Amino acid sequence: MIFVEVKINKEIRNYTESVFFGLTLRQFVFSLLACIIAVILYFILNPYFAISELSWMCILGATPCAVLGFVTYNGMNAEQFIVQFIKSEILMPKELKFQCNNYYDNLLKATFEKLRKRGIKEDEISRKEKRKNRV
Repeated sequence: MIFVEVKINKEIRNYTESVFFGLTLRQFVFSLLACIIAVILYFILNPYFAISELSWMCILGATPCAVLGFVTYNGMNAEQFIVQFIKSEILMPKELKFQCNNYYDNLLKATFEKLRKRGIKEDEISRKEKRKNRV
């Protein structure tokens, strides 16, 4: 008998299909676009700068485009992350304040006020409740 083993990612949504040079289609397109930007910058800026400065300008010009193809954060690609960041931090920022609510105390506050007016203390109430629960 011959057994064939097929390896599947534990998280099937993380599956990526490599198209060219082990890159996904998205990574390949953005890498190609980064190369095109670098070549265009080289030919435009060649008469004005020396080769050492020109190479750094080509790298800096192509980097944002290359980053867009490779960056993922929490399952979002770079564009989705940028949009969500702008929405959450710039368009709709909100200050979260912690406020403790003791619902039990709020429910019994009126009862305790009535009993205090009668002259009964909270300790006596809790002792009576304990006696009731024992029986």
